[in-house]
Amino acid sequence: MDPTYLDYAATTPVREEVLAAMAPYLSGIFGNPSSVHAWGRQAENALELARAELAESLGAAPSEVTFVRGGTESDNLALFGWCGAQRARGEVPTIAISAVEHHAVLEATEHVEHQGLAKSMRIGVTADGRVAVDDIRRALAAGPTLVSVMWVNNESGMVLPIGEIADIVSDAGGTLHSDVAQAVGKVLVDVREVPADLLSGTGHKIYAPKGTGFLFVRDGTPLAPQLHGGGQERGLRPGTQDVAGAVGLATAVRLAVAEREAEGTRLTALRDRLESDLLGALDCIRVNAGEALRAPHILSLGVAGIEDGSALIMALDLEGVAVSGGSACTSGSAEASHVMGALYGEDDPFATVRFSLGKDTTAEHLQRAVEATVTVVGRMRAA
Repeated sequence: MDPTYLDYAATTPVREEVLAAMAPYLSGIFGNPSSVHAWGRQAENALELARAELAESLGAAPSEVTFVRGGTESDNLALFGWCGAQRARGEVPTIAISAVEHHAVLEATEHVEHQGLAKSMRIGVTADGRVAVDDIRRALAAGPTLVSVMWVNNESGMVLPIGEIADIVSDAGGTLHSDVAQAVGKVLVDVREVPADLLSGTGHKIYAPKGTGFLFVRDGTPLAPQLHGGGQERGLRPGTQDVAGAVGLATAVRLAVAEREAEGTRLTALRDRLESDLLGALDCIRVNAGEALRAPHILSLGVAGIEDGSALIMALDLEGVAVSGGSACTSGSAEASHVMGALYGEDDPFATVRFSLGKDTTAEHLQRAVEATVTVVGRMRAA
């Protein structure tokens, strides 16, 4: 059986259009965009065109886009940068994050609290996609507050109600940050429609190279730089810019946004077919966040009667099907998923398997995945 890759939420291959856009800036146009000579001006022009292209895809102004080195850096810069700006004003701020955030937000928040830079609060999330708005309002009443709620959860595919949250935060004078790594190109992300202040995105989830990313900073949102040693990216993210990476990222975002509706329709149909086939073949599974609004590319299942989720993932790999248990960042960890713990309780007895679909996924891939999953689950439950 040919290998079947169904882990696009972990990472994606670089698409041909992105490689083609990047190629001139990997060798021929190699100047430092901070240099004033012709080579530098060529590179700077390409960088600023990429910034404008990415900004347009998000409904933002070019001045609101900062290029960074991936989603984790973007999340950290948003949280640490905001805390630093508040501390410089003599404030003791609060960071309130949803209970299902990516580890880049979760651990950054734990660190700023440990360092005494901010207080932290958790915002409850239910399996049907509801967010505890009373938790948000309580945090906002405590003083300067950053609320961080991801747009699409990376483990369950749940779409969180960012529009509703943005209105609450904006009305209270707070700051809203959202990780959009799994949202761009999957659901509508437009800062003209949703008044978020900070958005963190990455390229390798949408067919751009790993190590590319952006931070949207709405004009007027105070952030303190966390790196020092240059004035690049308006001083917020110093260091010589990766022009080829920026061009590739902007191209990938533009294509993902342009293809969102058509690809979303296709992936939703495929995901629903996979879900239906697995539910029909196995009576021991649960669709995680099945009652919530979900992004089209992720199907997360809970499997009863299997204690070791990582063993399930490895067994599927041996059958030629690449999936994950949730976040790729914690792959191989013996710890239970904090996301599933938040949705179903810390003692949830279900093992989790996440199928995530992409632009090369076909119905034949899904049929192979169903056959392999039924075989593996049956064997493991009988052991």
